[in-house]
Amino acid sequence: MNNLEMAEQYLKQSAVRIKHALTALRDREYPYVIRQSQEAVELALKGALRLIGVEPPKWHDVGPLLKEFREKFPDWFERNIDMFASISRELRREREPSMYGDEETGTPPYALYSRRDAERALENAKFVVESCQKLLEEWRAISGRGSGRES
Repeated sequence: MNNLEMAEQYLKQSAVRIKHALTALRDREYPYVIRQSQEAVELALKGALRLIGVEPPKWHDVGPLLKEFREKFPDWFERNIDMFASISRELRREREPSMYGDEETGTPPYALYSRRDAERALENAKFVVESCQKLLEEWRAISGRGSGRES
């Protein structure tokens, strides 16, 4: 599987995470919205890195790598890299608490997050995923792959 195919798979999975986050928001499962939003951002940004030929690391926050390789991205995407990195960093910090709670204080995940927290995480994740999907569409057009929906 080449980098474009891997990026397509990462973006497909990020869209699935957004879908699950939307359902969780409706069901008032706010910690799960946070978790799914984080995973969506991680997958989308790793897909973007794949597009430029950078092997994504096995850690969750790839913001510093985006910054390192910013000049390889189109101008419109590059202008948003600091925002993408900030969103990635913020959601990375919430990854474990959204699943396990605050183990130090014994606070469960449901006591940590409000609807507002969940909505903010989801909106940020949608922004990142939609931007990365646009980047993927541009890459497909450049590579002559079309929409990628033929398969």
